Amino acid sequence: MKTLSLKLNESVFEETEDILKEKGIPRNRYINEALEFYNRYHKRKKLAKAFAKASAMVRDSSMEVNAEFDQLIDEGAI
Repeated sequence: MKTLSLKLNESVFEETEDILKEKGIPRNRYINEALEFYNRYHKRKKLAKAFAKASAMVRDSSMEVNAEFDQLIDEGAI
């Protein structure tokens, strides 16, 4: 476990305290869960960006293969 000190905007702190009272959970647990959620969010965004890049790279070669199949079909080879 790591210990850290952080500064929060007053409004964020007050809103968080209200939620903690409502949920009845410790502040530390709430902050850990929030950071885990935010980290997963950013990992998913990074993965989506990588998938989009890979898809763009494959799109051109897929179109070439489709064109080759179309030509073979037109020539009666298939």
